[in-house]
Amino acid sequence: MIDTGKAFCTANKQFMNGIRDLAQYSCKDELVETNLSKFSDTLQEMINYHNILFDQIQRSIKTQLQTFVKEDIRKFKDAKKQFEKVSEEKENALVKNAQVQRNKQHEVEEATNILTATRKCFRHIALDYVLQINVLQSKRRAEILKSMLSFMYAHLAFFHQGYDLFSELEPYMKELGAKLDQLAVDAAKEKRDMEQKHSTIQQKAALQDYSSDDTKLEYNVDAANGIVMEGYLFKRASNAFKTWNRKKPDHIRRWFSIQNNQLVYQKKFKDNPTVVVEDLRLCTVKHCEDIERRFCFEVVSPTKSCMLQADSEKLRQAWIKAVQTSIATAYREKGDESEKQEKKSSPSTGSLESGSETKEKLLKGESALQRVQCIPGNAACCDCGLADPRWASINLGITLCIECSGIHRSLGVHFSKVRSLTLDSWEPELLKLMCELGNDVINRIYEAKLEKVGVKKPQSGSQRQEKEAYIRAKYVERKFVEKQAASVPLPEPGTKVLPPSQEEKRHSGPEKSLLAGEQGAASPKVRSSDSGIQPSSDDSREHLASTISANSLYEPEGDKQESPVFCDSKQPSPGLRLYRAAFEKNLPQMAEALAHGAEVNWVNVEENKATPLIQAVRGGSLVTCEFLLQNGANVNIRDMKGRGPLHHATVLGHTGQVCLFLKRGANQHATDEDGKDPLSIAVEAANADIVTLLRLARMNEEMRESEGLYGQPGDEIYQDIFRDFSQMASNNPEKLNRFQQSDSKKS
Repeated sequence: MIDTGKAFCTANKQFMNGIRDLAQYSCKDELVETNLSKFSDTLQEMINYHNILFDQIQRSIKTQLQTFVKEDIRKFKDAKKQFEKVSEEKENALVKNAQVQRNKQHEVEEATNILTATRKCFRHIALDYVLQINVLQSKRRAEILKSMLSFMYAHLAFFHQGYDLFSELEPYMKELGAKLDQLAVDAAKEKRDMEQKHSTIQQKAALQDYSSDDTKLEYNVDAANGIVMEGYLFKRASNAFKTWNRKKPDHIRRWFSIQNNQLVYQKKFKDNPTVVVEDLRLCTVKHCEDIERRFCFEVVSPTKSCMLQADSEKLRQAWIKAVQTSIATAYREKGDESEKQEKKSSPSTGSLESGSETKEKLLKGESALQRVQCIPGNAACCDCGLADPRWASINLGITLCIECSGIHRSLGVHFSKVRSLTLDSWEPELLKLMCELGNDVINRIYEAKLEKVGVKKPQSGSQRQEKEAYIRAKYVERKFVEKQAASVPLPEPGTKVLPPSQEEKRHSGPEKSLLAGEQGAASPKVRSSDSGIQPSSDDSREHLASTISANSLYEPEGDKQESPVFCDSKQPSPGLRLYRAAFEKNLPQMAEALAHGAEVNWVNVEENKATPLIQAVRGGSLVTCEFLLQNGANVNIRDMKGRGPLHHATVLGHTGQVCLFLKRGANQHATDEDGKDPLSIAVEAANADIVTLLRLARMNEEMRESEGLYGQPGDEIYQDIFRDFSQMASNNPEKLNRFQQSDSKKS
């Protein structure tokens, strides 16, 4: 019974899982999804009650009675064997006593003594045996009744639980029954309406001279999706025989479309389109009346011709007119604009091709391990000093042993994000982030007061409790961070630190006039650097005397104001320090600001509510953006002008940052105060790479929504293209800076 009950629970659970799957498939129907989910939860509770019932049955009957059989009855059987043995000995003594001869006095006494002793032992064993029988009989009655009583109580509890469960569900079921009655009425009414509409459509179709297959006769040159016209056409084979393949007509009936001045077709809906004509401006279209088939037309290009057949004469006329209109529309475009677009699109294509040629797989395994361990201090665990660490905290930029990594993982991802250096894949920007920080840099920040407070750092052989307490005090409570932080930033590896007098006068950002190629005679000597445009040494005093606001990138020159953010401050707030360091691309100082409690989404109200992430974009560093994102920066927070990090990266032409933000879930549909989204800004700037990325991301998003692939990254082609851009942005950024370079040359 118990085995059958467990099989019943297993089958019932499979049925319940089927109900839940059906609820998920009905996600667009709220009534069905809600009720099926409710019923599946109730069935799950009943399955739990059944499991509890069978467990109690096993304990009350099977286990209890098996104990009685194996222990008590076994003892009784042992006593019975002993009684039977003594009984046999007594019988033997009686027989021997009867056989002794009277004249043998010695044998008579011996037989009498043996019989007396045997009888005495028999009486004793017999009493014990009777006692065992009585005890067993009484215990048998108690055990059986006790087991059955427990069995019945288990059923009583089971049915009480089921009754209570369905008592709570009963009002819900009655409400659903009322809704179903109304649904039946609505369905009958809808059926009548549909039948009436169907009859009306049939009457209209009978009066019109349209072919049943004329599904789309109109075309739209200005369609939002770029498709002027689409539909099924027969295509003649392009081989030497020029056949129509009559035996398998389905092989040559394809779904054609005119889009982006190209004629393409697909075999199936999800197949990649095949381009028939690259550029319709170089083609002509004509009727074909000299062949045996009807409704044919031919599209002729300089290299080949394509014979097509429509399903009716009206469809043929519509297709011919659509092709002619597309050709005329393409020619009406301004010649200089098309030439400019071709010049800018060809390098973009070249960048993709070169990226694919030099494409490398994501750094994984030993390569990532070797590169990260080369950083000073990374050859040993940051917290316990164990050699050859194989794990890392990507938001802190440190290496860890496996035991410390487990402790870091228990802190939560808002404190530490753990990843394997040998088992996980590493994106190039993340690997560069690890190489910018390291154990020595982070320990100088998080262990600054370690000697002052007198705490001993745990060793590799220390107990786990000791390591856990130390790591929690170090990163969560931050007990060893120097509270009174110096205003002088920590030096970035390989960076020369300016004296305080010069550091106070550092330029805050590039000017809009220089970025747009509109520099006048007021600043004739300008040179570019990693962090922006800085004046030459001859005019340094004049240019550095007044600090330029970072928002001047988007303001008219007459509206530029001095930025209060970069003024001298002996003890700036942690948020302000993070804000400054983000622009200056100083990751150690950013890590120090976060250690002192800086809010990663800190808003500078005096700088149009810009965030550190926006400042990182202006600074032009991809690694700085990645560091902030790994530490919880919101990629969709916008400033007062409605521009988020993606807007700013698009305006500045930072292709690598655009790629990074799109991968991190940036909303590219958001518009600024001028009503422009990033795509429209990129199109106006004729930045082909960014336009490509934004359009690919938008197409991928639409595809995932249409196919219900929520929470999934998209198809492999989309991921490969973004991987190529990430590789170029991290390893060959000069290939993505051609637009800024061309603007600088113009200026």
